[in-house]
Amino acid sequence: MMSAFSLVLGALAICGSTWAQTSNPAGWKPLFDGTTLQGWRETPFSGRGKVTVEDGAIVLGKGILTGVTWTGEFPKFNYEIRLEAMRVDGHDFFAGITFPVYDSFCSWINGGWGGMVVGLSSLDDLDASENDTSLRRSFESGRWYALRLRVTGDRIQAWIDSDLVIDTYFATRVIGLRPGEIELSKPMGIASYSTTARLRRIEYRPLP
Repeated sequence: MMSAFSLVLGALAICGSTWAQTSNPAGWKPLFDGTTLQGWRETPFSGRGKVTVEDGAIVLGKGILTGVTWTGEFPKFNYEIRLEAMRVDGHDFFAGITFPVYDSFCSWINGGWGGMVVGLSSLDDLDASENDTSLRRSFESGRWYALRLRVTGDRIQAWIDSDLVIDTYFATRVIGLRPGEIELSKPMGIASYSTTARLRRIEYRPLP
């Protein structure tokens, strides 16, 4: 028969385990529960592929433009968003993250224009292939990439894995979206173009 002391220890262990699973000292808040699209809607792009949830990931099926848009509250500045993304099949961007910047919006493109271009669309009416955030990077199909985006009072930064790939001040620049249906991703959405993609571990946190 268990003693009262043993019962107390058992209860403390259970509470401690539950706390460890639910608390997040760094302040990250989950945007995807790993099993459903709760909080998201399928972005109504024309010619879109099928959106499903499989094996703990949101799957963006290959279409002209396929994506999901967050339907809950989201900050306009002083925040970070992070996720893991994979190109499964295709040769264009597998993670186009549209995000707010005060009352404007911008997209961080990963793997566009034939599969390698990374950059912001748009700055000063120039898209990710044309402005000074543009760079070329190889992406392997079937590999997860950790993406992190930070928007502060006058600065946009972005990391792929541990590499800082974008670091730009926008105080004197015009921020906008590339003309077209990407407008449907506002205020915050993730899309792929002619590419099957997987997304998981989507989180954000407000910054001081």
